Amino acid sequence: MNAIEIRDLSKSYKDFNLEHLNLTLPGGCIMGLVGENGAGKSTTIKLILNMIHRDCGSISILGRDNVTEMQSLKEDIGVVLDEVGLPECLNRRQVGNIMALTFKNWDSDYFEALCVKLGVPDQKKFGEYSKGMKMKIGIAVAMSHHPKLLILDEATSGLDPVVRDDVLDLLNDFTRDEDHAVLVSSHIVSDLEKICDYIAFMHQGQLVLCEEKDRLTELYGLIRCSAEQLKELNPQAVIGKSESPYGVEAVVRRAELPAGWEVSPIDIEELFVMMVRGRA
Repeated sequence: MNAIEIRDLSKSYKDFNLEHLNLTLPGGCIMGLVGENGAGKSTTIKLILNMIHRDCGSISILGRDNVTEMQSLKEDIGVVLDEVGLPECLNRRQVGNIMALTFKNWDSDYFEALCVKLGVPDQKKFGEYSKGMKMKIGIAVAMSHHPKLLILDEATSGLDPVVRDDVLDLLNDFTRDEDHAVLVSSHIVSDLEKICDYIAFMHQGQLVLCEEKDRLTELYGLIRCSAEQLKELNPQAVIGKSESPYGVEAVVRRAELPAGWEVSPIDIEELFVMMVRGRA
């Protein structure tokens, strides 16, 4: 079963349009949602969670409609948004006690184990936490009712590299169950490159591409040449470019290049930056 199926999804604001988005997250997979600020990542996540109303299109979560069945779906979804919304007066144990009354499958022992692993203090109040510490307890809450789908919006933001690695390990372990899946947005593209099965690029409200991560390096590469040499190529071959007095770097579709061109590998972050520049 697909964890998420989005079909022809659109949402319009005065100064922003999310246009005809189609996206599928298979079960057992982690999908990274990449895009600059204002690309539409958070809007997409809010639409998936039915936090805002869509203009048109459909969204299915775990085979169920996200509007008519959202109440029951909440038991199967773990969510961490860019702002973790917990009462500032609560400490860790009090958060666990409230969540035990909120979720049918709440696992108090697992919550405590995750909090210890992530270094969440016991007696300190949530309002006294740093942004990174708030993210840690948010992640622990999201995972401790044993959901089938995790949706994380900039969940590694504010975490130090060691804790980020711990969180990435948790997500990898989570998707060893083929009934589980993760949708995660992040500005830290290197994190997504470590764990994701699929990468979805968004730019100005449009899905630029969605592809298996390993396929991206097979499909795209980096060339270095002069501006004159670049003009000789089919424009369809060039995704994005960066020019300097010393020449041009360009991301290209490998299949569209004539024989004889030297093509270097490209990482996901380079590909994202070049694609945005090519569409600016």
